[in-house]
Amino acid sequence: MAEAQTDQSGTRLAERPQPENPHRWRFFRAGGFDQLRIENGEDLKHLSGLDQKLWLALSCPVKGIDFDRRTLELIDADKDGRIRALELLNAVHWACHMVRDANVLFAGHSELPLHAIDDSHEDGARVVASARRILTNIGKAEASVISPAEAADVGRIFGKTQFNGDGVVPPSAAGDDADTAQVMKDIMKLFGEQPDRGGETGIGKEEADAFFAALDAYLAWWDEALAKPEILPLGEGTLPAVEAVQKLSAKLDDYFFRCRLAAYDPVAGTALNADDKDFAAIADNDLSVGAAAVAAFPLARIEAERPLPLGQGVNPAWAADVARLRDAAVAPLLEGERGTLSEAEWRDLQARLAPAMDWLKRKTGMLVEPLGVSRLRAIRQGGAQQKIVALIERDAALAPEFEAIASVETLALYVRDLVPLLNNFVAFKDFYTRRGKAIFQVGTLFIDGRSCDLCIAVDDPAKHATLAALSRIYLLYCDCTRRGMDGKPTNEKMTIAAAVTAGDADQLMVGRNGVFYDRSGHDWDAVVTRIVSHPISIREAFWLPFKKVGKFVGEQVEKFAAARSKANEQQMTTQLLQTGTQAIAGQPAPAPAQAAPPPAFDAGKFAGIFAAIGLAIGAIGTALASVVTGFLNLAWWQIPLAVIGVVLLISGPSMIIAAMKLRQRNLGPLLDANGWAVNARALINIPFGGSLTQLAKLPPGSERALTDPYAEKRQPWGLYLFLGILAGVALAGWRYGWWARLFG
Repeated sequence: MAEAQTDQSGTRLAERPQPENPHRWRFFRAGGFDQLRIENGEDLKHLSGLDQKLWLALSCPVKGIDFDRRTLELIDADKDGRIRALELLNAVHWACHMVRDANVLFAGHSELPLHAIDDSHEDGARVVASARRILTNIGKAEASVISPAEAADVGRIFGKTQFNGDGVVPPSAAGDDADTAQVMKDIMKLFGEQPDRGGETGIGKEEADAFFAALDAYLAWWDEALAKPEILPLGEGTLPAVEAVQKLSAKLDDYFFRCRLAAYDPVAGTALNADDKDFAAIADNDLSVGAAAVAAFPLARIEAERPLPLGQGVNPAWAADVARLRDAAVAPLLEGERGTLSEAEWRDLQARLAPAMDWLKRKTGMLVEPLGVSRLRAIRQGGAQQKIVALIERDAALAPEFEAIASVETLALYVRDLVPLLNNFVAFKDFYTRRGKAIFQVGTLFIDGRSCDLCIAVDDPAKHATLAALSRIYLLYCDCTRRGMDGKPTNEKMTIAAAVTAGDADQLMVGRNGVFYDRSGHDWDAVVTRIVSHPISIREAFWLPFKKVGKFVGEQVEKFAAARSKANEQQMTTQLLQTGTQAIAGQPAPAPAQAAPPPAFDAGKFAGIFAAIGLAIGAIGTALASVVTGFLNLAWWQIPLAVIGVVLLISGPSMIIAAMKLRQRNLGPLLDANGWAVNARALINIPFGGSLTQLAKLPPGSERALTDPYAEKRQPWGLYLFLGILAGVALAGWRYGWWARLFG
């Protein structure tokens, strides 16, 4: 039965039949589940046949992890910013196909050995040839290995190559043909340019096709005008005439319409001209020619049936445009110098230029217009299009060869990085074996006398914390900033979520400062901005009830002391104010107030109170006596057990709840909140969690002086306790007759 592999859209990639003798897989137990051991080339070749339900992760983000970004980008075939299982399988399949022995991927090569490439098939032979060509171009023709950096150094590889298979040709590719090179420069200027692998900029098929399509359209538009004389009655001078007419069209129509209104009613002539008030309104303004206020006035003085003067008497704001109309359109089309323009002549002028105006509306290929018609015709006649297309096709024909050059970089990166990535994707080997850091561990946070190794990069702490809280891990979200060489903050910032898995949370709080070291060894200032609280350790849970009781008692004592202090202050302030007021008024200070005689003691009233107090004391004494009696009736070896039982009775529930939660700590939600798709319950048990956070301790063999000259003087509480116990035992012996039986 065949097993189909499909991509995200459901497209079938391959069908790989199940072998009769299935591959024997090996697993290791960590995190509460079985994880795949990827140990040799055969494991890689059969990885596509392994049930993906056994994979630890099915996808991970490209960013936010400590891994070579270029390798991840090459594996991310659909460029969606995520590495998916099928994309990783395709990378494994291609890498195994390109090498002679898949075990070379486990050798830890930082450079690609050329002898490891399988040149027995066409793809491998092309990659070997490309690798040797790269080494030759960079001056290392005798080398037997090539590094990813050398394979990716495009500038050195293609620096002396005009044709490199990317479909982009620079002007220098035209060689000695200066005319063709100039056309290519014109295309780059008008239609944009693309980077060439050789480091220059040039044009591709898209830019060339767009340029010559615009050139043909623009010249066809001009050919139409040349074929119809009525379109260009003034030849090349028609366009300036049309421009001058269009510039004044609305203003001239306004002028002649006002003159017709003045002919209709002579009284209207005064109202249609600018009057004294209009001029007074602008008198205080800057009346430079072209000022907006002046331009709003008519072109000339309005009178019945008056033609437009083309010289003197024109609105100064429009004088230059009227002169341009006279020289470019009126004189050439109406035959002769004219000092005025009547409305009939204006309509005749518009009619003569109407075909040209309609032709201008159909203009196409405007992007090439800056080159001019003559230059464009010369380009067409010189055969530049055929030459440029030939250059682009020549470059594109080398695409397979130069794609193989790109494959050299890909294979070099896969040989170096593919197996480490699998050990952080199919299984979390690096994380659970603690032999190195997993790719999602971006560094170590030092804070409050401990170091936290499980730190992941976070984009949105609020969003991340919502899902990460389900991990049951105590998390510190820290904003990290890095300082430059001069101590000033740089623009580098990042946010991390650090897991605290040992110690206690007594001194962990928002605003606490720490230092974060990334995987490159750079230090960052870290400030706690958010805390997701969960149990940290069994030891913390043991002391938690006692700390709560101590905290409660301390708070109550503080409240009582504060209340008494406040009452005393208020009483003292009141007395001082009264004394000061009387002193200012000149009154003698009041004699100390005589205490009011105490009321007579009412025995009946307090009898009940005394009885209640007596009963309470008696009950307490009886209870204490019962406890002490029961304690003293125990055998000597039972007394420590009783003490331990009391302590466990107090701390036991807290420790049990904490142990249950600590055993449920799960790495999955922590990574899922960061864009991963974790496929199993990646548990962090108590021993393993303790290894992720290291507490401060003195190095082995250190000397330690226990005398502290500034230590507070201690009370002999131990002696007091011993004497109290001794007195209790003596009292109990007298009460129950132990001593009489013992010495009688």
